[in-house]
Amino acid sequence: MFAPIISLLRPVSPLAWLPIGLMVFKAASPASIWVIFISAIWPMILNTAAGVAQVPQDYLNVARVLKLNEWKVVTKILFPAVLPHVLTGVRLSIGVAWLVIVAAEMLTGGVGLGFWVWDEWNNLNVEHIIIAIFVVGIVGLLLEQALMLLAKRFQY
Repeated sequence: MFAPIISLLRPVSPLAWLPIGLMVFKAASPASIWVIFISAIWPMILNTAAGVAQVPQDYLNVARVLKLNEWKVVTKILFPAVLPHVLTGVRLSIGVAWLVIVAAEMLTGGVGLGFWVWDEWNNLNVEHIIIAIFVVGIVGLLLEQALMLLAKRFQY
């Protein structure tokens, strides 16, 4: 039902959302959070929808035969079956969010790694820019590893 809306909004560049966020929120920080959210939400939505679509019909038939209420169907059948897809969506979204954080900070200024990179560029300190690139990569790697450890804790 929401596929046309998702198909329309998903390909919009994250930085194209920044002026809208600035207009609506009237401040850089909430506008940056808006841009990060609107850019990172799509992988979670798409992966969750794909996971729900792949739940075996037999599982739902058994739930009907056992006359399980909706809460039991969601908690005992749908959630465990969809969880790997949700976690994949979260991992992808964290990666997108991390990319957008740096870009949004570059444009809004003030604080953060993105602002630091831009400030170092303006001061022609290329060494510091390279350090920032490694910091971004290391933090991204740590986030990815943490999410993979979290995913391994669940049995599907």
